Amino acid sequence: MLTDHDKQEIQAELARTPSRRGALIEALRVVQRRAGWVSNADVVEVAAFLGLPVSQAEDVATFYSMIFRQEVGRHVILLCDSVSCWVNRADALLTHLRSRLGIRLGQTTADGRFTLLPAACLGACDRGPVMKVDEDLHTHLTAEKIDRILESYP
Repeated sequence: MLTDHDKQEIQAELARTPSRRGALIEALRVVQRRAGWVSNADVVEVAAFLGLPVSQAEDVATFYSMIFRQEVGRHVILLCDSVSCWVNRADALLTHLRSRLGIRLGQTTADGRFTLLPAACLGACDRGPVMKVDEDLHTHLTAEKIDRILESYP
């Protein structure tokens, strides 16, 4: 359910955006920042609030990989799987992350701490391999650096 604060944030986005559809991504992100993910009910409610068809909101929510459509852990790890990162051995880092966390891509650790997801590109090809944890970009990754990074997220 949209909170009053959610509605205020969405209204502020509407003031900066020329169309209601243009505010849709940010409206979904507002919900996600509060709830951690965007449920089907959230999509319906955001569409109604913006006066848009549910199908448009669903299209946007399912197209963008940064909109999470299932519950995620307290911290979301997005490991870049672009060509640039794979050339720099991101495959070995994925193996390390899977082993360290005890999960596969798309899964959440048993303690609910981390969810591991692939990302098509994180826009830092010159600093690969890279990953994001929540909103924090981590570059020039090694297995040792990943271990230190994970320890910094409770």
